[in-house]
Amino acid sequence: MIIQVNNLTKRYKNHLAVDNLSLAIPEGSIFGLLGPNGAGKTSFIRILTQITQADEGEILFGGEKLNSSHVLQIGYLPEERGLYKKMKVGEQLLYFAELKGMKSSEAKSRLKYWIDKFEVHTWLNKKVEELSKGMQQKVQFIATVIHQPKLLILDEPFSGFDPINAQVLTDEILNLRKEGATIIFSTHRMDSVELLCDHIALINRSKKVLDGPVHQIKQEHKSNLFELVYTGNTISSNPVFDAQEIWNEGDKRCVGIVPNQNISNRELLLNLMNQGIEPISFREKLPTMEEIFIKTVGISNLENHEENLAGK
Repeated sequence: MIIQVNNLTKRYKNHLAVDNLSLAIPEGSIFGLLGPNGAGKTSFIRILTQITQADEGEILFGGEKLNSSHVLQIGYLPEERGLYKKMKVGEQLLYFAELKGMKSSEAKSRLKYWIDKFEVHTWLNKKVEELSKGMQQKVQFIATVIHQPKLLILDEPFSGFDPINAQVLTDEILNLRKEGATIIFSTHRMDSVELLCDHIALINRSKKVLDGPVHQIKQEHKSNLFELVYTGNTISSNPVFDAQEIWNEGDKRCVGIVPNQNISNRELLLNLMNQGIEPISFREKLPTMEEIFIKTVGISNLENHEENLAGK
């Protein structure tokens, strides 16, 4: 594990921002840090980047207790961008690279790599304030990765991007993981989580309420629902399963099926074919990360409400 978080707690006056948080972030993974606004994600990130300190608990970076030397191994793209508007793009990127410990010659070499990658040669002598929001976002991303950090923290990285540039950034994130970087990805876009993340942790009201590999979480939250596309006779519910039509296009139909008995997929399909249907596709329908997010946060909020009532 590149990051091990043990019983981390952070308070601001009367507000408990992070409550006894424990996490393990695998090296070389894309780790989704999810949660509603105000859940505690930003407070955790600020502790990890050593902007603030925890009140209790610890963070281990590569097995060592987090310390100031690790800052040079971290790249942080904050949701609130931090570029100098009056400074030229090229000068600014070199400045940020040298702040991260790079020599001038090495910084220029890495800058050329990213300039070619993003085709931004014409921006170097422009001031940041002269760029569009999407262009500024690219500059901020280059500033985040130019020193080749082991750990990248990306907070809403697709903000301000059109679909084409969002895909460019997606490709670069996947490529950075391929090259060995570990990426903490904080976002409200569940479609991005589905596409990118290997593991996720969901934080709500300062507490971790869900944690694990994405595929495992989906399996744990599945509802035994199958989706069948077919032609032939119309399917109706029977003692073996419940069926509900999803769509109908001419002689092709799609239904959602929930078995009523503990039967195998093969037995279920045979039962359907005996009704005169011709299967085109048959698959288990796993919940989306958005569905899991909404369900888990809702349950967590209800439990918190009940705890508050019990404490009165």
